[in-house]
Formats: sequence, structure tokens, C-alpha cells
Amino acid sequence: MDKASRYFEQAVQNLGESVRRYLAGLPDPIKRDAQEVRLRTGEPLQLGMGDRLYFIDKQGAAQTSANADSVTCTKETLQESFRALCQYSVHSHIEEIRNGFISVKGGHRAGICGTAVMESGVLTGVRDVSSINLRIAKQIPGAGSEVMKIFADDPHTGLLIIGAPSSGKTTILRDLTRQLSNGGLGRYLKIAVADERSEIAGVSAGQPQNDLGPCCDVLDGYQKADAIMIAVRCLSPDIIICDELGTTREAEAVEMGLNSGVTVIASAHASNPSEIQNKPQIRRLLGTGAFSRIVLLDNRERVGRIRQVIPVDMDGTTASLKTGCLS
Repeated sequence: MDKASRYFEQAVQNLGESVRRYLAGLPDPIKRDAQEVRLRTGEPLQLGMGDRLYFIDKQGAAQTSANADSVTCTKETLQESFRALCQYSVHSHIEEIRNGFISVKGGHRAGICGTAVMESGVLTGVRDVSSINLRIAKQIPGAGSEVMKIFADDPHTGLLIIGAPSSGKTTILRDLTRQLSNGGLGRYLKIAVADERSEIAGVSAGQPQNDLGPCCDVLDGYQKADAIMIAVRCLSPDIIICDELGTTREAEAVEMGLNSGVTVIASAHASNPSEIQNKPQIRRLLGTGAFSRIVLLDNRERVGRIRQVIPVDMDGTTASLKTGCLS
């Protein structure tokens, strides 16, 4: 079994036995390419591979269409896998569940849908889990090599990596961390990773499960804004790396990092230049002045491929999009 297939095996070990037994016998090429395992109450067990969906039949084979032989996920199936993802301690994961996900060993993440439990207008939990989407985290050495070329002239170039969900943002950030921490630019750089959802490092019992190089500090489980500020004050990093920025508080923390001489590499959600222009959270990040390049990734079918590198020309705290470039 190759390494990519082992990531799949590691991820699905966190699901209930009634699901695992159907996935165990899948061929390595399917395991290698799988990005998601999706369970929905009353619907077929599915695998997501970019823009393709496969349905698992009762013989444990992947089919391109659903039929009477497809494995149907019951309410009991969902509840069993939900408890397994929580390591049979739902209460200890309540804060994550409130945010819609559960992180598990290896950096894998399960999105959770169900009926919201509200108290005084505040979301306090989820009951009657109706769907689970387990996203399989993979460490792919070299995934960040194309992006690394941007640093050839200036290792302190701030980058904002933008793409749709499942386009490879986290995979690239993970490999960039490894290469920068491992002397990939001709010298070792001190990297701090703000890993709120344990996806970049995959920390388990204080030990990163992914190789992030010898010069990397991981702030695991901290809110990203807090992690950025702690890194700036206490870790003297050359570069801070974090995933999926967007809030006003996060933008303020990024700006503080910039004013302290720290380079920031981060990601955000958008699918095309028009969304970059129109999303206020992205414009807020660009307004910090921390990012001089946007790396726009391609779609799910071409995971990790760079579609466009867009220069950012900052004028005060604003940026505008003209002819495909920010200026």
C-alpha cells in the first residue's frame, strides 16, 4: 500500500465499523484519489474525488452510479460514526461541533450537519446528526514547489492562496511549511503555524503527524487571531502560516504581524477573480498590506494547480481589481 492510500486508511479508522467494513477492500487507486467520505441519513455511502462521485455497494466496490445494491446510511450508521469521530466523548468535542466540524488524528476533518441546539439564541450543540463529510488530509511532498518559486527573489513575500473548497489550499500550505522550515530557500526560516483546526500539522498528543520541517512551531487549536498574536510576541517567527482567514479580528492580527516585520502566508475561499474583488473578507485582508501576491488555484478536478498569480499593489488600505490584477 502506498502512502496516499495509507492516508485514506488512517482517516476512515475514525468512522464506525459498519462503514469501515465496506471501505476496507477498495483498491489502492480509489483510496489514493479519494478526497472525501460522505454519509447522509437514508442515502448511499459516497466517495468524493474532485468533481467525481462514487457510490459504495454491498460488496465494497466503488460504482459510478447509485442503485439498489448501494450501501444506504441509516440513522444508526450516522450516530455510530459520529460517536467514533468524537472518540466516544462527545462532550470533549463540543466546541468543535458548535463550529460544524470535528478534527481527528492526522489532520483529517469531519464536517457535521444536524439539528441545531440553541440556548438563548446561542448555538450550543448539534443533535440528530444527518450527514457527515470526512475530508481526507494528505501530505504531498512537492505540492508547494510551484508556489515556492515566487519566493526566489524575496523570501519575505506575503502570499494569499485562494481557491474553492477542495482545490488544494491546505495541502499547499502544509508543503510550503515543510520546505520553508527545511531550508528550501537556501537557509532555514523560523515558521509559526496557526493551526486552529489541526489540519496543517495534524497534531496528536503534542506531536505533529505531518512533516513540517525542523524549524516550525505549531499553535494547535488556538483561534487564528490569538495564535498570530502569540507567535509575534513570543516565537520571533520569520513567517506565520495559517489557513482560511476572513474575520475582522484575524485581519487585525495579520496587520499587527506585518507591523512587527513578520511575513504572512495564508489562504481564503474564492473561486475566481470576480469573487476576489467582491468578497469583503478578502478585501479586508488585502487592505492590511500584508499580501503582495495572490495565488489563485484551479478547480477541484485540477487540485493544487495554479490558475493565476495576481500581483497586489497596495494604496493605503485599499485594493482594486483591474484586468485580472490587483492594483
